[in-house]
Order: sequence, then structure tokens, then C-alpha cells
Amino acid sequence: MDRRILPADEPKEWFIKAEEDTDYKYGCLPYERRPLSNYINFGIVNLDKPSGPTSHEVAVWVKNILNVDKSGHSGTLDPRVSGVLPVALGEATKVTFAPQSAGKEYICIMKFHDSLDPEKIKGLMYSFTTEIWQRPPVKSAVARVLRKRRIYYIDILEIQDKYVLFRVGCEAGTYIRKLCFDLGEVALCGANMVELRRTRAGLFTEDNLVTLQDLNDAYFISTEEGDDSYLYQLIHPMEKAVEHMNKIIVRDTAVDAICHGANLGANGILKLHSTINKGDTVSLMTQKGELIGFGETLQSAIKIANLKSGLVVKTVRVTMPRKMYPHWKAH
Repeated sequence: MDRRILPADEPKEWFIKAEEDTDYKYGCLPYERRPLSNYINFGIVNLDKPSGPTSHEVAVWVKNILNVDKSGHSGTLDPRVSGVLPVALGEATKVTFAPQSAGKEYICIMKFHDSLDPEKIKGLMYSFTTEIWQRPPVKSAVARVLRKRRIYYIDILEIQDKYVLFRVGCEAGTYIRKLCFDLGEVALCGANMVELRRTRAGLFTEDNLVTLQDLNDAYFISTEEGDDSYLYQLIHPMEKAVEHMNKIIVRDTAVDAICHGANLGANGILKLHSTINKGDTVSLMTQKGELIGFGETLQSAIKIANLKSGLVVKTVRVTMPRKMYPHWKAH
């Protein structure tokens, strides 16, 4: 089954302010092997959540299996819903908010309460491929405020009498149970969600899902047999969680200042995504692709690209430990 396009897939162009080489004595390439303890502590597991337990329970099980201090999940799934659940480990819990803003994809079984003509069902469902209004259900973790959410695509996979199997790509925060209810209201017969599985959260997909048993086996092989290769295969670096976000690439000489909480000046930037607007939350990255932290832009990309001095990004969250790069006073 071919993967449909979500906003996370859309390529971004760069504004280049300057070019310079990075010093490989400092930091590391995140997609090459960090020492295992660091790799786990700054890692994310693309977990195949089973139906039954809560997302919080599953995240705690992952924490206990891998013997880390803390864990956190991105984008809560209801207990009965299975599928893609990114679980962050240790220090990577600071990035759990990032995949939450990315588009989601689900496979759903819906039941109409009356038998309908298949062509009517198709026309009705395809008409929802637009911005829709939703009020979160009573049992939800957010305020029940009416809000807009975009449905990027709906693919009907099979229709059997009152049952419809379909794939839907949608904006983060869309309630599929409510979507099924609304489809039933428009059809004038009612409908309900029977079963749901999340197949994608941003760039985390079903292609490389990991089960709890996979993790348990890989950790056992690592600790008891000294073979870490399986754990490396099952854990992503935390940078995976921000691949869809707008980015600013920072000079080596500015990295440690950000790690100490300093805001970012225009002269510390090498390049940035052209789609950045004033007030956006962006990921601050090293030249090697390491995540330094997150910032709020004080200017748009085109203004930042033309500035030679002055503060342009307010640092709001730091993920990289201090002293990974030379202290800024040493330059």
C-alpha cells in the first residue's frame, strides 16, 4: 500500500547565510552510533501499541524494560486503539511535543446504522476531505472547544454492507470517533467507529514498528550476551521526532551558548528554512544534525536571512547537554 502525502513529507527550501566546516572533535552524527547509554537516553521507540492498555501504561513498560529514568509518549491513543505510538526515553522526553503537531494517519472500521448505496458512501466521505469543525468528545484530555481540523485524504479500502474500511490522513488533534459520528449525522442514519489503528504519526510509520517483546528481547541480548546491535536497530535518535519541523542550523561556536540558555543572534546562524514565520517554534540544530533545542523566532525567515546582528530567536527549551561543544568564551 503506497503511502499518501502528509505535510511532514513536503520538502522545505533553505536560506543560506554563510558556509563553514564543522569540527568533528565535538558532538556526533546522531544517526551514527552514539555510545549505547547516550543513544538510549536520547532515543525514541516507534512502538506498536497493543489494544487494551493506556498510552501511559505502555510508556512505563518501555521505561522499565530499558531501565531508563523516565519515558513519555507523543500523541495519546485511547486504550482500545492500537498502532504507532512514539515513546521517548530519558532526555528525549523533552521532544515529545514535536510529533504531536505532525499529521496523523489511521485505518478505521466504521459502521453505518442503515445500509447505504456504496456510491453515496463514497461521495459523502470524500466530501469530508477539507477543513471540518470538531468539538472534542466528553472523554478527552482537552477542553471541549469547537475547533477546525483538516482532513488531508480519505481512501475507502472496502465496503461490506454497513461496514466501511478506510484510511484517513488528518491534522493532529482530529478525533476519528467524532469523524465517524459526523459522517453518520450527515448520512441521516447514524454511524459509529468499530475499530481504529494509527498507522502514522508524522514521520513515524508502520514500516519500522517495535513491539514490547522486541524491546525486551533486544535488551536481554545486550545485557546478557553483550550484543547491542539489536537495540541500535530498534531505537531512533530523538532527532527523528523533529524531521518535519522548521529548522535553523547553528555555527559550532554558538552551540554551547544555547546550551547555557542564551538566545540566538543572527551572526550565529548558517542557514534556515525559508518557511519560518515570526513567532514560530523551530528546532535549533548543529551542522552535524544534532538537536540543540527549540526556539521561538522573533523575525521571519527572510528578515533573519538579511540580518547581520541582533537577537532573532528566543531559546525556549534545551535538549543538548552543556560542554558537548567548546564554551563560547573560549572563542
